[in-house]
Amino acid sequence: MEEVVRARGHENVSAEHASTFEVTTDDWLTPAGDCILAVEADRAPTEFDSEFVEACRDEDAKITVTFEADGHVEEVVGRGHPDLTFENERSMVGRTSEYVDGRTFVVGAGTAAAGFDREFVAALADGADLTVRVRVE
Repeated sequence: MEEVVRARGHENVSAEHASTFEVTTDDWLTPAGDCILAVEADRAPTEFDSEFVEACRDEDAKITVTFEADGHVEEVVGRGHPDLTFENERSMVGRTSEYVDGRTFVVGAGTAAAGFDREFVAALADGADLTVRVRVE
């Protein structure tokens, strides 16, 4: 199963956070938002299909997040968790840890924002369109 979210980069994208990455529906970003990869997402976790959400609540679920922007592709693999709610109406956060809150959509991620290729990050800082594919197995 797969969900697709489209967003765009922003001049303040720095992708320096060491334990999370985020995509938000907000249309603004301050320099303090060092985990945020893109803004103006066309969907939030509350809009994901209920079967998809249920599949992500299996702690044995493999969740693969693929980011595509300006010819660059980044892929992060993490896991599901029984406490995932997908209830946030503004943002989706991937975490390298096991911490779960209303914004979390994947835990145990193989990398955080700081681990993304710097050319990919530069494209987002230039405002590139971003497609995020979230696949659960």
